[in-house]
This record gives sequence, structure tokens and C-alpha cells, in this order.
Amino acid sequence: SRFETCWPALMKDSHGVIIVFNPELPSHLKEIEMWFSSFVQQQPLLESQCLLVAHHKPGSAGDTENLSLAYPLNRLKLIHSNLEEDPEDVRMEFMKYFRSIVTIINETREREEMSIIS
Repeated sequence: SRFETCWPALMKDSHGVIIVFNPELPSHLKEIEMWFSSFVQQQPLLESQCLLVAHHKPGSAGDTENLSLAYPLNRLKLIHSNLEEDPEDVRMEFMKYFRSIVTIINETREREEMSIIS
């Protein structure tokens, strides 16, 4: 919260939000609700413009697939990253996410141009 005064500058003109958290820390599960509320819902961005990344540290025994998040976080795209085991999988998910953001930006720009013309 020391950096809350910087948040408006960080949010200005942002097209997407990636929230990375440690799923083994209960405090992180509470914090991501606050990050989502502040950075996505209040902007407002679409849910598709937000990506959740549950990052598992090397050697962590966490049960990766059974992470249940409460509404509205359970509506977001969630990927599990474990860079020891499957870095390529994470890279592919990031590329898909970035492509979807670029598509949203292009569609928005086209709509704005059409509204100027008409």
C-alpha cells in the first residue's frame, strides 16, 4: 500500500492486467481480490483483459490443479506457472493472452475511427 499513490499512473491507458501470486500463501489469495478490484473493476477493464498466474516456486509441493478461487476471480483466465517443469506451456499461454489484448485494442481503435467518420 506504500505505492498506492502511484497506481493511477500505472493504470493510465492500460489495456491489460496480469496478476501473479503464490497460491500456497493464503494472504495472497485475499490480496489478489484487492488487486483485481483496484486494477480491473475500477478502470473498468473486461475480465478477458486480466490474466491470473499462480506461480509455483521450484520444489513446492502445492496441489496445482485444485485451486478454487471465489467469484469474481473464478471467472478469469488462470494459468499455473512452474518454470522448472513446463516453461514452454507458460510461454504459449502468455502469447495467447497478448494476442487477445492486441485484438481488443484493434477493435476499440476501429470503433473509435468509425465513430469519428460517422
